[in-house]
Amino acid sequence: MSKISSANFDYLNKIAVNNNREWFAENKEEYLKQHQNMIDFADDLLLRVNKHDNIETLNGKKSLYRIYRDVRFSKNKDPYKTHWAGGFKRATKQLRGGYYFHIAPGNNSMIAGGFWNPNKEDLLRIREEIAIDNSELRSIISNKNFVATFDELKGEQLKTAPKGFPKDHKAIDLLRFKQFIVWRNFTDKEVLSNNFIQLADNTFKTMRPFLDYMSEVLTTDLNGSPIT
Repeated sequence: MSKISSANFDYLNKIAVNNNREWFAENKEEYLKQHQNMIDFADDLLLRVNKHDNIETLNGKKSLYRIYRDVRFSKNKDPYKTHWAGGFKRATKQLRGGYYFHIAPGNNSMIAGGFWNPNKEDLLRIREEIAIDNSELRSIISNKNFVATFDELKGEQLKTAPKGFPKDHKAIDLLRFKQFIVWRNFTDKEVLSNNFIQLADNTFKTMRPFLDYMSEVLTTDLNGSPIT
């Protein structure tokens, strides 16, 4: 069973204080060691997730995002991230949505998933389904296990009704969403515990009905016929 090491968090804390290329180069060996620690964790987590979902991400290393920051359009010119992050993509056009993990000291870690930036066609299709019948989605996000894990559906929302939908629609609270995301925060103690990988996997399992619902909506038309 792979475990995120306390030395990993020590390294992230150090790079937060020494966020420059000279220090990074001098401590490259430690970076490689902690990067491998995250690869091992991601490999193990991917193996577990593939037992209850179909993931096209090839391995843990491929799931991890680079530690190097894109500073071209940012006022913050620090060259390195002070966290680890990665994601698993569900396989085939029939399975939509994705799984995400963000590991950072200071009780800033989380496991998340959903639809961060749906294109306008997908967003319209989701809203049309909600407008016709929102009962299935409400059932999923009000499930006791879902609420205990994620609290509620999250994501950016419009301040008013989206174009083409009445402001007084009974599902206006759902129609205003521009993103459909769920996440669960974790403390440092939880992340560094021996059972964190099981906690992470269980969190992904809990979001599965939500992802499956969205997948069905986005692969069928308003009549329920498959979109070819």
